[in-house]
Amino acid sequence: MKLRTLGRSGAAVSSYALGTMTFGTESDEEQAHAQLDAFVEAGGTLVDTADVYSAGASEEIIGRWLAARPRAVTDALVLATKGRFPTGSGANDVGLSRRHLRSALEASLRRLGVEHVDLYQVHSWDPLTPVEETLGFLDDAVRAGKISYAGLSNFTGWQLQRAVDVAEHRGLASRPVTLQPQYNLLAREIEWEIVPAALASGLGLLPWSPLGGGWLTGKYRRDQAPVGATRLGENPNRGVEAYHRRAAAERTWAVVDTVARIAAEQGCSMPAVALSWLHDRPGVTSVILGARTVDQLRENLAAVHVRLSPEQTAELDRVSDPGAADYPYGGPGLEQRSRVLQGEL
Repeated sequence: MKLRTLGRSGAAVSSYALGTMTFGTESDEEQAHAQLDAFVEAGGTLVDTADVYSAGASEEIIGRWLAARPRAVTDALVLATKGRFPTGSGANDVGLSRRHLRSALEASLRRLGVEHVDLYQVHSWDPLTPVEETLGFLDDAVRAGKISYAGLSNFTGWQLQRAVDVAEHRGLASRPVTLQPQYNLLAREIEWEIVPAALASGLGLLPWSPLGGGWLTGKYRRDQAPVGATRLGENPNRGVEAYHRRAAAERTWAVVDTVARIAAEQGCSMPAVALSWLHDRPGVTSVILGARTVDQLRENLAAVHVRLSPEQTAELDRVSDPGAADYPYGGPGLEQRSRVLQGEL
């Protein structure tokens, strides 16, 4: 597995990360520990969790795994968690205030059984808390040795840039090094603003949902609503609605069919093709893999051995283009201006 720096920091992490949102719900403790073992055996180092995953159970499961493994194994890991969402019923049990983040971080450290985490990420923007207050807490946490780096999750382009600008202006040690966004062949709109902002500020991308909620695995079919052991099938109301919304777009099937064809050409699985494409996008530090079972994880880890040809990459780029309607993100006017700047017209 390749190693890449964690954004503009000097820390190295594996280019695929293990996401642990399933731990404690879809994956019991035995299955979760087996996933962690398999991930480490494959050369993985970045493990990502959050305080709200299974109401804290995900962190507890990871903590017990860390306590039972040799120091040589655990020292090689880069541990990431998040805070922001409700951890209780009180008015101050949510958000990015100094008060909530202090208690959230301390609780995460207890559940994980560690004195510090390498990457502490704010789970989404909080419109009620000044970004100066949030960054001030993170700066204190870095200087106290409780976290090594600060990261962002689910921020828009302007929110990302606001956080970076404040941190730089104040000379804070909490300048963000990463952004964790949704990103996959069916969700590329972040390339219009968020990716350029991250690239300009040196933030590494940690994409979540790289397989589009299962769509890029080939498990869903035209005119056949999902049932059974799938994310959409297990939620008969919202799941069917989400299926029909995605299934109504011809672009969805063009992408799925292209991924399937390239997988046949490569002699690999559809997930491996989708993950390989995302792995090589500009700015991506590590792709977050989420699995219910060890077998699913190993299938996803097979993407390490897949190298798409330039022609295959270009075809995936073409069919997955979300098609911005007009300037400033797309349209014939922008294309013509681009060609003028390149000296083609």
